[in-house]
Amino acid sequence: MHGSWTDAFVRGGHDYVLPLLPGRGPDGRGRARTYDWPANAREVPWDRLRGEPLDVVVYQRPEELELARDWLGRDLPGVYVEHNTPAGDVPRTRHPLAGRDDITLVHVTHFNELFYDNGRAPTRVIEHGVPDPGPLYTGELPRAGVVVNEPVRRARVAGTDLLPRFAAEVPLDVFGMRVTGLPYGTYEDPPRHVMHAELARRRVYLHPYRWTSLGLALVEAMTLGMPVVALAATEAVEAVPPEAGVLSTRVDTLVRALGEFAGDPEHAARAGKAARAAALARYGLDRFLADWDRLFDQV
Repeated sequence: MHGSWTDAFVRGGHDYVLPLLPGRGPDGRGRARTYDWPANAREVPWDRLRGEPLDVVVYQRPEELELARDWLGRDLPGVYVEHNTPAGDVPRTRHPLAGRDDITLVHVTHFNELFYDNGRAPTRVIEHGVPDPGPLYTGELPRAGVVVNEPVRRARVAGTDLLPRFAAEVPLDVFGMRVTGLPYGTYEDPPRHVMHAELARRRVYLHPYRWTSLGLALVEAMTLGMPVVALAATEAVEAVPPEAGVLSTRVDTLVRALGEFAGDPEHAARAGKAARAAALARYGLDRFLADWDRLFDQV
């Protein structure tokens, strides 16, 4: 379901089986095509899953509980990963697993665990981890990089509607999937290493999201060594320390910070170095995989 999260998840010491459907539909995409996943992440046609010696199922959508029962023909221990912030009437949003106590509900941020009504479900928070792309930041281009998937459909959530206000101060380049119809640059789902290399040439990373658990693109940009300008919303306030960038709910403050980073390469580089150190310390891959190993042992 979530390519960047899975990119980290499949790098542990297990055998990871990814269902495959004809046409690679949403219930069985198999291996990703824009990530370099290890060989122990295997795609297996859905009608051969019953023969796989599986130990645990990782669910990511409510409908997958029934889907797994049909495909596997047996019940297995499972964990459910909740990637998204609650929707609708947020203080009263009840999680789909709230009525069950047999499946551990894993939130990817403490914000999510706090804001969902988790009911009887046993919960665990396993924060994100990202493979380290290396300190690729050059900041040679006095522009801002933005990573937004589906920026038109998710305009309010992703803050796409705010981009013209930022673009009036600093030129923007928008990276991501299905980025079309925008005057800020167009990139069509590039391979991850290509996107990282290009993003790192921009002087500052802009994270305009209003409502997301914690955009992994934000953490990845920090590991590249990019300074960050972000809305002070959801988990971003925990992820970005003051020395690594500027967070605010005031767009004028963010616009001004974007211009200051773009106009001062040394200031940007110092903040970017702090951002990389913070991201590696909190969102390192080893910690992430160790957390998951502990949970799997318990399950």
